[in-house]
Amino acid sequence: MYKLSIIIPVYYNSDTLEALYEDLKAKVLPKLEDYEIVCVDDGSGDNSWEVMNALREKDPKIRCVRLSRNFGEHSALLAGLSVCTGDCAVTKQADLQEDSTLILEMLESWKKGNKVVLAARKERKENPVKVFFANRYYSLIRKMVNKNMPAGGCDGYLIDRRAIEVLKLMDEKNSSLTLQVMWIGFQTDVIYYVRQDREVGKSRWTLSKKIKLVMDSIMSFSYKPMQMMMGMGIIFDILAVIMIISVLVEKFTVGTPVDGWASLMCVVLLGFGLIMIMLGLIGEYIWRTLDASRNRPPFIIDEIKEDKK
Repeated sequence: MYKLSIIIPVYYNSDTLEALYEDLKAKVLPKLEDYEIVCVDDGSGDNSWEVMNALREKDPKIRCVRLSRNFGEHSALLAGLSVCTGDCAVTKQADLQEDSTLILEMLESWKKGNKVVLAARKERKENPVKVFFANRYYSLIRKMVNKNMPAGGCDGYLIDRRAIEVLKLMDEKNSSLTLQVMWIGFQTDVIYYVRQDREVGKSRWTLSKKIKLVMDSIMSFSYKPMQMMMGMGIIFDILAVIMIISVLVEKFTVGTPVDGWASLMCVVLLGFGLIMIMLGLIGEYIWRTLDASRNRPPFIIDEIKEDKK
C-alpha cells in the first residue's frame, strides 16, 4: 500500500481552492490507496488560510501549513516536501490550469519504477505573447543549463521519497526547484499535457519574478555567463590589437593623422558598458555565494494545522 502526498503552494488562491479540492475529490482522490493534501500558504494577503482550514474540516487528510511571510513558490514547495509523509509526492498548482487526472498518469509511471516523473506542457492555450516568452526561456535553459528540459517546459512533477530526501539535503536558495529535480537524476519519465488558460483569479507571476527565475535558473546551474564574459573580453582585445596595427600602418605609410575623438568616445562608452554588465554578472554570483554562506533557512513555518488522529 502506498501513500501519495499532494503539495499545493497557495498564494492569493482563495477563489480557486474550493473548486480545486472538488475537482480532486471527483477525479483523483477516490482512486488513491492513501493520500494527504499539503496546502502551503506562502504569505497570502487574502483569506486563503481560512479557506484552507475550512477544507481541512471537511477532509482530515488535508494539512495546512502557513509560512511566516512570502518566500516564493520554490520555498513553499520545499516546505511542503519537508513535512509530507507520503511514499511519493506530486506538486499541484492551485490555478486550475492543469487537468487533475494528470496526477493519476504520473502515479502510474511511478508504480513502474520511475522515481521522478515530469509533467511537461505539450501545448499552452494561453496568451500568445506569454507563450512566446515562456518558450524562449525554456529554449535558453536547454542551451545553457539542461539539454533535457522539455521544449514546452515543466513546473509540475512527482518524486519518490528518496528524491524528496535528497532535495531536503540540498536546501538551496535562489534556485529553481524544477531544475534541482532534474539535476538529482534517478530514473525519470515525462508525461505530456495541455495547459489551459486561467479562467478564475489573477496571476501573481509578475515580470520581476520571471526575471529573477531566469537569473536563478542560469546562475545556479551554469557557469556559461562567466565563459561568455571571457569570450567577449578576448574578442574585444583582438579587435583592439587589429585597430592599433591598422592605425599605425596607415600613419607610417600614408601619413594619416591619428585623430577621431567621436569614434574614440563611442568605443570607450561601449567598453565601459560591457564592463559594467560583466561586473553586474560577477556581482550576482558573489551575492548568491554570500547568501548561501549566511545559512539562513529558505523558509520559516509559522503554523501547521492537521488532524491529530
